[in-house]
Amino acid sequence: MLFSDNYFEPIADTHQNLREKGSKFLAFLYPVKLEEEIKKHLQELKSKYPDATHNCYAWVLHPDKSAQRSSDDGEPSGSAGKPILRAILSSGLTNVLVVVVRYFGGTQLGIPGLIKAYGDAAKLATAEAYKIEKYVEDIFEISATFEHENEIHRMIQLFGARILNRQYGTKVSYEIAVRQSVSNNFSNKCTNNYLLNIELKN
Repeated sequence: MLFSDNYFEPIADTHQNLREKGSKFLAFLYPVKLEEEIKKHLQELKSKYPDATHNCYAWVLHPDKSAQRSSDDGEPSGSAGKPILRAILSSGLTNVLVVVVRYFGGTQLGIPGLIKAYGDAAKLATAEAYKIEKYVEDIFEISATFEHENEIHRMIQLFGARILNRQYGTKVSYEIAVRQSVSNNFSNKCTNNYLLNIELKN
């Protein structure tokens, strides 16, 4: 594998506030899966805080964190979006959007100050996030005759697989999800069991 088969997703929105030399930083975290959701949240915040100075953000998608983007929204380059992105990556979260809404307080913070403020605000949001551990899984269809259905259950228990669906026809057929880290062993074990038929679905 190119990456670990476990990852963490937030399961609820969070909102944290930070003040720095008069400026207010409102940090919002959202669970997201699609870029359309991201656009919706960004538009909602712009509508809710129309007088804000900046709406800087970063997001990370997919179990392997392969899709990432950040925006400084008018702040000096690299002073807002990247610190927010670093905070997300440090938290280990994916499928997440963090937006930091800034109200300027009259005192210039300088680029180092901005980097710290945006990063700290994002860290507050990610630290408070309710998260769940998930796994990258391979989906298999495994079948057997009715009298050997217990062999399917034995494999499921042995590898901690999840049952997604089951059907009864001329044979009993299960659709199951197996953690990617053990799917090769699972496949080999089932293939070598003459009582079972197995097919990789994804």
